[in-house]
Amino acid sequence: MEKAKITAYQLFALVLLFELGSALLVALGIEAKQDAWIVILLGMIGGLLIFFVFYRLYCFYPDCLPTEYLQKIMGKGLGKSVAFLYMLYNVYLAARVLRDFGAMLLTFAYIETPLFIANTLMILVIVYSVSKGIEVLARTGELFLVFIYFLAGSGVLLVLFSGVIDLHNLQPVLENGWKPIIKTTVRETIYFPFGELIVFTMIMPYLRDAKKIRNVGIFGVIVSGISLALVMVINISILGVDLTERSQFPLLSTIQTIQVADFLERLDVYFVIALIVGGFFKVAMFIYAAVIGTANIFTVTPPSRLSYPIGLVVLILSMTMASSFPEHLKEGVSIVPLLLHLPFQIIFPVLLLGVAYWKNRKHKKQGTG
Repeated sequence: MEKAKITAYQLFALVLLFELGSALLVALGIEAKQDAWIVILLGMIGGLLIFFVFYRLYCFYPDCLPTEYLQKIMGKGLGKSVAFLYMLYNVYLAARVLRDFGAMLLTFAYIETPLFIANTLMILVIVYSVSKGIEVLARTGELFLVFIYFLAGSGVLLVLFSGVIDLHNLQPVLENGWKPIIKTTVRETIYFPFGELIVFTMIMPYLRDAKKIRNVGIFGVIVSGISLALVMVINISILGVDLTERSQFPLLSTIQTIQVADFLERLDVYFVIALIVGGFFKVAMFIYAAVIGTANIFTVTPPSRLSYPIGLVVLILSMTMASSFPEHLKEGVSIVPLLLHLPFQIIFPVLLLGVAYWKNRKHKKQGTG
């Protein structure tokens, strides 16, 4: 483990920036049409349950990284193998998010720029920050959280003053009943973005006051869930369901509609900066988890030596994982949730918690006996 400690507020800032991250880019839960905001709130509740699984595992092994307690639970050989699979999972998700933000930059700002150049510039900044350690990332997140919510607050005010909101676009509520809402929650929002909090199992041991982890996690999930639900309410009420569903980046399409007093307009570049900040922290947290975990598995010291090699793998993977952005999005909806998110975010952690509970209970009985 890196010799570092972060505060509860810094962890909260990282959780919130990570959760918002790429979730702000896409039409989250739009399969449920105008009830997408309900899907997000239900996903948030599911995310809280998943977080409690991660938290209970941490409580059993408070001084260990997941790469270490996996070996204690499953045995050294099998535990190392599963731990390495988790590191590959982190690398893959980092590459997916990097591809998302590279595509966004090319769409809205650098139309003639090759995707490789955009992704390379982003990954260089991210990897440099990761190599400096969790304390630097945490302090940076602490500062940028204020910036992000200042932009969010000003954005909401501008939307209200521009008079483009039509709440009728949110009606009728539950038009098709609960079935599509539950279906979309189970297939999408419970995993993305809330289940991705599994990356913070690699960060929990660094918190200075371990007693605050539970409250920080709960508060972070709730605030991010409400924020994402509010964003979808605004997107749908301005663009309507059809346009929100068709748009590659609905939030930016929403921002482009803002026009106040015939002079305040074209604010999309202003908000692209905020979205890039969210993307930076999401990719950074995935890469940091992969760096620390891989270093722990293979006893590499210092862990920062792995930052640039893993960053290079993420860059190459982001370029080769899909031939086009629509194909990339299709994989993220139809393949990734069931083949990757479900086992790594839910099945394995629940099984591990069951075995950890049984082992600790057995040890307690032997101790009292």
